[in-house]
Parts: sequence; structure tokens; C-alpha cells
Amino acid sequence: MSAEPLSTGAAGAEPAGADRVRPEPARPERADLERLSRDRARLAAARTLLFVPGHRPDRFEKAAAAGADAVIIDLEDAVAPDGKDTARRHAADRLARGGDAVVRINAPGTPWWDADLDLVTAFGCPVMLPKAEDPEVIARIAEVCAVIPLVETAAGIERALDVCCAPGVVRAAFGSVDLATELGVRHDDTLALAYARSRLVMACAAAGVAPPLDGVTTALDDADALAQDLEHARRLGFGGKLCIHPKQLPAVTAGFAPTDEELAWARKVLAAGDAVSAVDGVMVDRPVQERARRLLGVELTTGPAGEWA
Repeated sequence: MSAEPLSTGAAGAEPAGADRVRPEPARPERADLERLSRDRARLAAARTLLFVPGHRPDRFEKAAAAGADAVIIDLEDAVAPDGKDTARRHAADRLARGGDAVVRINAPGTPWWDADLDLVTAFGCPVMLPKAEDPEVIARIAEVCAVIPLVETAAGIERALDVCCAPGVVRAAFGSVDLATELGVRHDDTLALAYARSRLVMACAAAGVAPPLDGVTTALDDADALAQDLEHARRLGFGGKLCIHPKQLPAVTAGFAPTDEELAWARKVLAAGDAVSAVDGVMVDRPVQERARRLLGVELTTGPAGEWA
């Protein structure tokens, strides 16, 4: 992947491969650092992120009111090439009015990269970075924006730990459809993508960031398919999911919530105290107590850099 811009996007075309040095973004002021911290904390705890096409501003308010933990204004896959500039303007209008949204920009090396980067750095809004492979690109954006790298290429999966360890990463997201296309497998084949999913979960854990977000379920009217995807993702260690329709939100929210049985177990473990070595005949040690605390939200914290305690 090359991060070299191909054009300015908004200001006119540059020859392919032209040298262009982008000024380094200004260091955030204190208020901006506080906003960054809030954005990272909110996104680290999110279970549901809902895409809305950037060229459909009529859907922005509906998406915001749908109940997702965060809304993603999509300037990439949902928008045709001839609609990119218009979608960017709609996103800018939304952000200028104080709209709270993540923006999925176009990937480095595309003709829209420069203009998209100008947009998100101007507003300091959270960013979803597609085709995430290069930690240096992530770190640069993260100086002013909370970043969710979307890992959806073979190279990105193989560099998952480097990507997740980049400064300012909140958590990663899994791009199942794009990766499946690159691999030549079905995007709903859980076996074919099991290695990639597990590697991303492991990378987030090793980097100390929040568990990753699973990719979309494209079957909008198949509740069983969504339920199966949720069960699989949670078993592997994902902490949330990308959604493409508001109807998916209730199931996803419930799918990543602790069950009644898990909560009852956690309360019993913590009520027993630190000195107890077994509960209901099962060994209890510090890692078991820590899991109980996480289930109950006792020690679910996110620091300024997005650490997952």
C-alpha cells in the first residue's frame, strides 16, 4: 500500500506520483486533548457502529436517532467515485452543525485521500481508516483524531499487531467482505476467515486496546444469520459489530451484552471476596476475578490513549 497522494481531491488533480509534502497537523490544544479522550473512551466501549452513506444526508438524522453507539458517515465503499466530493461536503455540513459522527475516509493512495484527510483533521472527528496497514499513517491521523483502523487486507492482517500498537488507536475493526474478496472466499465463510478474525482479536489484546469490532452481516432480512455471526464473533473475543441497517442494532446490542447467567456468576465471584479459592466447586483466582469485574463493568476504563483495562 502506498500512502502517496494521487490528487488533492477538492482543489484539483495532481499528476500521479507527484511529490507533495503535507504540513504536519498542529498539536492539539488542551480542549482538543479532552475531546480526544472522550471520543476514545466512547468508541472503546461501543458495541454497535452504524454505517450511513455519505451521499445521503437525508439519512444522517435517522441514523443518529436509531440507537447505535456511534454512526459512521461513509465516504468510501458506499459512495461512487463521481459522488465523493458531494459526500464529503455533506459530511462537513453535518460536522459543522455539531453532528457527532465517525467518518470512514477513503484509503491512502486514492484520489480522495488528501481532501478526506483535510476534512477529518479540520474537525478532529473520529476516523475509520480503511485498508489499514501502515502504523505511520495511523499515528499521523491520531494526533488530532481518534482512529479505528479497518483491517481488511491480507497485508493488514499480517501486520495486525503493528497496526493495533500504533499510537492513538482506539480499537480495530474487521473488514470481512474486502478480505474475503482478496482471498477468493465467501465473506460469510466463518472457517475461511477464522484465522484472520482470531489474529485481529489477539493483536488488540496484545496492544492493550479494546476488543475489535466484527465486520458486517450483509443478510439484512436473515435474523438467524445475524445471530450466528454474533455468537461466532463473541466466542472469538470481539467486543462489537459494524452494522449496515438500524434493524440490526437491537440484536447486536444484546449479542454483545453479558447474559443473565454470566452476570449472576460474576456477582457470586466478587461477593465471595479475594480470599476465596473456589466458587461452586470451580477454582477462582485473580484472572477469574478480573473477568467477573469486567462483566459487571467495575473496572472497564479507557485512558487517554485508549487503553483497555
